[in-house]
Amino acid sequence: MSLFPNEAALRLLETRRSVPTSQLAEPAPSDAELARILTIATRVPDHGALSPWRFIVFSGDARHQVGQRLSAVYRLEKQDMSPERLEKFADIMTRVFTYAPLVILIVSSPAPDAKIALLEQELSAGAVAMNLLNASHASGYGAILLTGWAAESRSAAAIYGLAPHEHIAGIVHIGTATDIPADRARPKLADLVTHWTAPE
Repeated sequence: MSLFPNEAALRLLETRRSVPTSQLAEPAPSDAELARILTIATRVPDHGALSPWRFIVFSGDARHQVGQRLSAVYRLEKQDMSPERLEKFADIMTRVFTYAPLVILIVSSPAPDAKIALLEQELSAGAVAMNLLNASHASGYGAILLTGWAAESRSAAAIYGLAPHEHIAGIVHIGTATDIPADRARPKLADLVTHWTAPE
């Protein structure tokens, strides 16, 4: 018998989907809800109990401030772009943290001298991201995980205050869904699953 048979929880997992940032609006999770969501996010496999990840939360005016700084360094990094494209994407960087009312950076912060493999530590950060999305969904909010230049640029990392060994595992945007997005086609298990048997 299952330890915690819970059809409602399974249904939540079956119905989670990414909500585009254009469909995320106020309200965001309250402080108490956010604390619970982040606590759930940390309940992941973590070999060696290293906690090789951390969060940076952006809300309110901080979202506008970081967007302005990202736009400035984007212009410096992308001077080889045409002026039109540069302005277009620099403007996106100005607004990228303001599409949703709450933005959370998941920082992969591995312990390089630990005996635990680096890949295993980084996978733990990925598990944090998935738990964060599931906890947001279970709390009644929409969310989406994004990456791109704002997650990959070392100049952006300096704005966030990342250490040299850290990088962004994902940028999670959270808010109240203004629409229920259509589900996308999901892969067929028959195309993904094999059952190993010993060779004769």
